Amino acid sequence: MSPRDVHDEEDEQAKMPLLEHLLELRNRLLYASVAVMIAFAGCYYFSEQIFGFLVRPLAHAFEGQTGRRLIYTGLAETFFTYIKVAFFAGTFLSFPIIANQLWKFVAPGLYRNERKAFLPFLVATPVLFFMGGAFVYYFIMPLAWQFFVGFESAGSDTTLPIQLEARVSEYLSLVMKLIFAFGLFFEMPVVLTLLARAGLITSAMLVAKRRIAIVVIFIFAAVLTPPDLISQIGLAVPGMLLYEISVILVRMMEKKRAQVAAEEDEEDEGV
Repeated sequence: MSPRDVHDEEDEQAKMPLLEHLLELRNRLLYASVAVMIAFAGCYYFSEQIFGFLVRPLAHAFEGQTGRRLIYTGLAETFFTYIKVAFFAGTFLSFPIIANQLWKFVAPGLYRNERKAFLPFLVATPVLFFMGGAFVYYFIMPLAWQFFVGFESAGSDTTLPIQLEARVSEYLSLVMKLIFAFGLFFEMPVVLTLLARAGLITSAMLVAKRRIAIVVIFIFAAVLTPPDLISQIGLAVPGMLLYEISVILVRMMEKKRAQVAAEEDEEDEGV
């Protein structure tokens, strides 16, 4: 066998693992996509009820008033709104399956200790996102909607009345933006702890940069939420609390890592 043939055979052997990984990735993406589509179909059947659940905070703001309604100005606006609602709910419900497929793809390439370290983050991600969405739905939205509805005016002899008639698509976009903003913001402990595990940050760095972090949190809160103080403060205050929780988690991880390193050093010295 010539050197060229040997080189070609080695290249072929090197390509095989890559092809296997790509096939595995394709299968995992296929399973995740099927899960999303099945959840989407189920959620579309209940899309009107799901949208009604999302509208409930606004309905409470109008409680006791008659003639209140949501409107749509495009022929297909409500249809596409229900499509978005179904996709949003379907993706959320199928996230455990998506996370499971991600885990099955990543886990074989990790060491046993790395699997134990990564699994809690995978579990915490949807839990924290759900907590952020629940916080904005049950606490922030009622206060914010009362604030916005307060700009209505009955009018007078010289001015026309100002009354809110929200569009279904605009309302859904605002609600989804708030839920995603708070949900992603609540992922801060996961992100910062992963960065610390990768050695990119330390608890000392987080403490030293606390003032800068607070400013950044308020900037993000101002960008991600509607232009009212209730939503902005409602996102910034939990953000600062989550930052402090992240500092504590990073410190705990550093102490555990130092303890493991000390035990390994003792074992090496004993040998």
